Amino acid sequence: MKEETLKRIFDFLEEKEEHRAPFRWKILNNEPIAKEDLNVIGSLWFYGTTITSLPKGLKVGGSFDLRKSKITSLPEGLKVGKSLYLIGTKITSLPEGLEVGGDLYSSDTDITSLPKGLKVGGDLRLSDTKITSLPEGLQVGRDLNLSNTKITSLPEGFEVKRDLALFGCKNIQSLPEGLKVGGNLDLRLTDITSLPKGLEVGGSIRLEFSHLDEISNYRLRKMIQPGFIKGKILRQWKKKH
Repeated sequence: MKEETLKRIFDFLEEKEEHRAPFRWKILNNEPIAKEDLNVIGSLWFYGTTITSLPKGLKVGGSFDLRKSKITSLPEGLKVGKSLYLIGTKITSLPEGLEVGGDLYSSDTDITSLPKGLKVGGDLRLSDTKITSLPEGLQVGRDLNLSNTKITSLPEGFEVKRDLALFGCKNIQSLPEGLKVGGNLDLRLTDITSLPKGLEVGGSIRLEFSHLDEISNYRLRKMIQPGFIKGKILRQWKKKH
């Protein structure tokens, strides 16, 4: 159906107050956005589209897919009930007040920083980004993936509910005291030379191709006391420790 025909139908329905034109259709066709349009009940998909911006105050009840779109920024106060997909976009930062109830997929973007107090209910995936540090008050409900990023440090007393991946993070030299990881900790291909006092790992720790791979299990467990590693200490090859 032609766009002109669709426009006439949506205009007619809005005049009769029977139905509002879909938010997605209005954005893609540069139609005026009303305040009522900003509350999207279900999911919203802009995969591979040419949109570059979105209106302030947008709320999406379901998932929000912006992968491989031309989007360059997100609106202030954006709230997403489920997952937010930003993979392959040119976004460099996230707005203040962003809330994501599910997973936030930001891998393969130019993101360099995160807003203070960011809350992500599920996984936060920042692998292959230019991020160098994490903000105060960051809350992640499940996994945090920082693999192959420019991260240089983690906040003091930081806690990750499930897995923390720092695979390939060559710029980070140490971990903060009291770091808590509910699941597995991946330190492969890092230049970290020691583990911090009070480190708590609820799962296993991976040390392949890192300096820590040369330190015995006994010494590793000794240096983190009163912390603990509940799971296995995984290495590049078997050694006697």
